[in-house]
Order: sequence, then C-alpha cells, then structure tokens
Amino acid sequence: MIEQSFIEVYDKFKLQFYRRVFDQVRERDGSLSAMEAFSLEVIFMLDKPTVGQFADFLKISQSNATYKVNSLMKKGYLERHNSSTDRREYHLVLSEKFYRYRALMSTYEHTVMERIEQRIPPEDVQKFDEILQIMSNELMPECDR
Repeated sequence: MIEQSFIEVYDKFKLQFYRRVFDQVRERDGSLSAMEAFSLEVIFMLDKPTVGQFADFLKISQSNATYKVNSLMKKGYLERHNSSTDRREYHLVLSEKFYRYRALMSTYEHTVMERIEQRIPPEDVQKFDEILQIMSNELMPECDR
C-alpha cells in the first residue's frame, strides 16, 4: 500500500514538472529544449559539477556533454568557473537566468507544501519531514552528489 501511494505522489510531481517543462519549451531561437531543461536540472542537483562528472552521471560521452554545456552557455543558463584548486579544471555554475527559470518551475512544490501544512497537524508534518530526511540522507545513496 505505501509503495503504491508513494508512486502515485511521485508520478503526480513528475507529471506537473513535465507539464511545466513543455510549457517553457518553445520553438523559438534561444529557448530551451526539453533535453536541455533536464540537463540543467541534473547540473543543479549535482551542485557545480565538472563536465566529466556531468557526463559520468548521465553515462554519456564527454563530447556529448560538452556539446550540451556549450549550448546551455550560449543560451545564458550556464557558466564555467575555474576550480580554485586546479586551474585546468572548471565547474559548471548555473546563471541567474537559470534561477529565474527554476523559480517558475518550483511553484507547484511550494503549493503542495503549503497544502500539507494547512491540512495535516504540525506533529505529523514534523514526522513526515523526519521521514523525508531519512529517505534523502540514508535510503537513496545512489543519488548522492
């Protein structure tokens, strides 16, 4: 029962996210493709990865990752910053343009959280938060950055 309930909630979040991605994707010069939008999300979650780390995580070639990065840089969503420890290496840093885009994309999550706090008693919200933290910190090691 819990597995089915979790899948239903997860699927609803994904559907809403996909709807927003396709709403943002336009057939005009400089707009993001759906694949670019997903690439930005991965870069965001990896927290300033190198191109190699980005490629390794997605299991794509370094040249394919570089192509995606260059396209996102041209569109103004991404910047390269030299590493402070190794000047030959650089990290992918998201631009202000990305964060404006991300703010548009995360409104649904905020809406659901507000609804949870309105509908569920505070002690249950606290327990739910503890469960989510355990899931994130302990039960999903494959997704650690």
